[in-house]
Amino acid sequence: MDYALAGKRVWVAGHRGMVGGALMRRLADEGCTLIGDARGRVDLRRQADVEAFFASERPDAVFLAAARVGGIHANNTYPADFLYDNLMIEANIIHAAAARGVEKLLFLGSSCIYPRDAAQPMREDALLTGPLDPTNEWYAIAKIAGIKLCQAYRRQHGHDFISAMPTNLYGPGDNFHPENSHVPAALLRRFHDAKDSGAGEVVVWGTGRPRREFLYVDDLADACVFLMKHYSAEGHVNVGTGEDIAIAEFAAAVRDAVGYTGALRYDETRPDGTPRRVLDVTTLTDLGWQAATPLEAGLWLYYRWFLDNLDRIRQ
Repeated sequence: MDYALAGKRVWVAGHRGMVGGALMRRLADEGCTLIGDARGRVDLRRQADVEAFFASERPDAVFLAAARVGGIHANNTYPADFLYDNLMIEANIIHAAAARGVEKLLFLGSSCIYPRDAAQPMREDALLTGPLDPTNEWYAIAKIAGIKLCQAYRRQHGHDFISAMPTNLYGPGDNFHPENSHVPAALLRRFHDAKDSGAGEVVVWGTGRPRREFLYVDDLADACVFLMKHYSAEGHVNVGTGEDIAIAEFAAAVRDAVGYTGALRYDETRPDGTPRRVLDVTTLTDLGWQAATPLEAGLWLYYRWFLDNLDRIRQ
């Protein structure tokens, strides 16, 4: 049966992040009450804090977008933080949601949950069929645990907890840290800085040959609301475009969006990660949802937001 968000108290855990911010924008059209900020009064890694928050705010529905996130460099540098923080955040929120009778919860994972050598495009049933990519296995293990925790509470206690696995994201609210950001943000900032300074070239990490899939974050938010309203099953659902692009082509598209005219140089001493990563989105397409934002249009919106928020980004 469909789940109506109208009139419900809804908490977006992690609403200050890129995904959470997009969810807040999308949910503004659903006629629900959005629960206020938990940051500053709740440490999501502490079970007592989370349980007290649920007791006080009484959410009916939860979008679990809170997480410690970062690119290959961050995953390699902070493996303990990525594993511990994400395990604690998801376990505390899922457990408290079950204990307080939350009607529905959507857990957000990542396409890195799939094996490094999974057949492409990656189907949902590829989970746990082979070794993970070592460049982000700490984050991936935590996200796999979150999927399984939702499934366990569903099986044992009958809670309507579901999971969605998005592909690589970009859009408003991204993290543009020069070392710890993901590919889209790292490239956008480098091209902007090179354009601003008049530099003749920009360095792109890796060979440029790996292929990746990219989804505009507001499309993800729309898919999450769609799933919350229309999907209820144990299996996680891939969210993406179903189309991939070589990193070299993606870098050129970002360069064009920024208006930078210099050269690209590839630093092959930096890791490439998985050779190819694209999701099979048949499950979501069959349910009736498809991404609406073409890459060129999404990158243009992405860069406009970057320019509008440049002072804050550079802090």
